[in-house]
This record gives sequence, structure tokens and C-alpha cells, in this order.
Amino acid sequence: MSKIIEGLLYSESHEWVKVDGDVAVIGVSDFAQAEMGDITYVDLPEEGDEFSKEEDFGALESVKASSELYSPVSGKVVAVNAALEDAPELINADPYANWIIKIEMSDKAELDTLLNAAAYAEIAK
Repeated sequence: MSKIIEGLLYSESHEWVKVDGDVAVIGVSDFAQAEMGDITYVDLPEEGDEFSKEEDFGALESVKASSELYSPVSGKVVAVNAALEDAPELINADPYANWIIKIEMSDKAELDTLLNAAAYAEIAK
């Protein structure tokens, strides 16, 4: 059973969101990293890049697969977790401690379309 954190929001494409004021801290769920296996590369966007909700902002690569990352909200990237460039396996070690990007949200109402932990648990099986 995958670890799902109460208090976070989730997308159907297995990204998680932690809301910090107007900033969305975004990573991938435990379910997603477990499905991929050992992550060998993280394709990160640049700070200042802008993304719309559900637009791909990067990718994870593992020995088994490559998977696009989709932004759960619209906005501008204000931080990227550069540590993942040299140590992508951090996502396997703890996908909730090792966020991928932070986005300054342009429309916080988009958060209402995301899943809470209980609803995400229904699709992360």
C-alpha cells in the first residue's frame, strides 16, 4: 500500500501539492515513484517558466519507464529542487520530503479540482 499524506492535495496524474500561501509545492506521490522503480533522471523546468494546469513541466526517468510530470495548477515556477539533478533517487527515498518545483499560483480556485487524500487513495491502487 502506498503512503498517502493527509493534508496534501493530489492530481489524477499522481502529483501532490502542498499549499503555502500563494505557492504550490509540487512533487510526485509514493504510488508514482513505486510504479516507476529506481528513478535515474529528473527533467526540471527553469525558474520563471510559466505553466498552465495539466501542462507538462518536466519528466522522471527510471530504468523501467519515462513519465511526464503535469502541473496540478497554473502559475510561474519560483523554485526548482536542484538537488534532484545530482541525486534523482531522493524521490524514491522520500517522495514527499523531496519536492520537485514550487509554483506561484495564478488561480488558487484550481486547487478545488484536486483530490484530497481519501479520494486519491481510491485511484492509487
